[in-house]
Amino acid sequence: MESESMYRYMPTSYSDSGDSSTAFSDCNSDRSGEFPSSPLSGGAASASLHRILLSCAAVDSSDELIDSLVAELSSPSNDLESLRCAATELRLLAKHNPENRIRIARAGAVRPLISLLSHQDPILQENGVTALLNLSLCEENKAPIAEAGAIQPLVRALKSGPTAAARENAACALLRLSQLDGLATAIGRAGAIPLLVNLLETGGPRGKKDAATTLYSLCHGLRENKLQAVHHGAVRPLLELMADSESGMVDKAAYVLHALVTTSEGKDAAVQEGGIPVLVEMVEAGTQRQKEIATLALLQICEESSTYRTMVAREGAVPPLVALSQSSNAKPKLKTKAETLIQLLRQPRSATSRSRGAAE
Repeated sequence: MESESMYRYMPTSYSDSGDSSTAFSDCNSDRSGEFPSSPLSGGAASASLHRILLSCAAVDSSDELIDSLVAELSSPSNDLESLRCAATELRLLAKHNPENRIRIARAGAVRPLISLLSHQDPILQENGVTALLNLSLCEENKAPIAEAGAIQPLVRALKSGPTAAARENAACALLRLSQLDGLATAIGRAGAIPLLVNLLETGGPRGKKDAATTLYSLCHGLRENKLQAVHHGAVRPLLELMADSESGMVDKAAYVLHALVTTSEGKDAAVQEGGIPVLVEMVEAGTQRQKEIATLALLQICEESSTYRTMVAREGAVPPLVALSQSSNAKPKLKTKAETLIQLLRQPRSATSRSRGAAE
């Protein structure tokens, strides 16, 4: 499959933004309820539930079973109850078993699952989104899912999915697809970024984490997506999460912010939204990883602006940076970055190697 694909898997590099490999982890398989709340009734519910439990309990499922489920899902004459059962069973078969994920995709399930995202039934919508997420956990399936036209329907599900789980799982599926070369740009142009910013602002704890992780994947190294994120107001909720030690989001939000402040627009937004005190506090009182990413973000903000250097110095950044540069726990590369920033802050009005032009 991959050899014939127009897409290529693109592993993310973190070398320019500290070690974010442990700050972010890919979305796992679905977190939806194991079964829809009330898709069936009476004896049909009992019989279908029994079949689903038996088939999903097996380590592997036969090709015949999978083929029959895909056929049920693809048949225009099937009633709603049959479609719900087939979609639920395919979702659960793909939830934990890598071999099943490959078998289901090869059996032709991707297109009928994508079609469920436009179905009027909310249970089918959620099962379709979630089954696609589960299939996308297999590297071999990512390109076929993208080539089948999943991006735009997933973006619509991110916008108006019937449940929070559906919207979160749509974000996770887009995250997985964004790891293919070229698709982060396509996902950004499909309108995902403002929806992810909205999820970052209004979602629950899981939704916020999924939004931050997907935003990082979309924005890392892509100026076009970074500018979209800044334009649609990502900086403020990121700083709010960074300032809230109880959010469980400090590291994730800081890495996304760092990606955005590599643009002049991101720097300006971070300063205007009160980011300097938040970053200085992280350098002073954060974990070792938080100190690192905050130092890198401040260095980005200060490199080309004497005005911003003055603001950072007045916020009291020099003493904690000196302590960091002398810490036995700090990595040599981080010490060097801290020392570079200290030198900038001690000469806040000196000429810079690169001019900000009219903004200066």
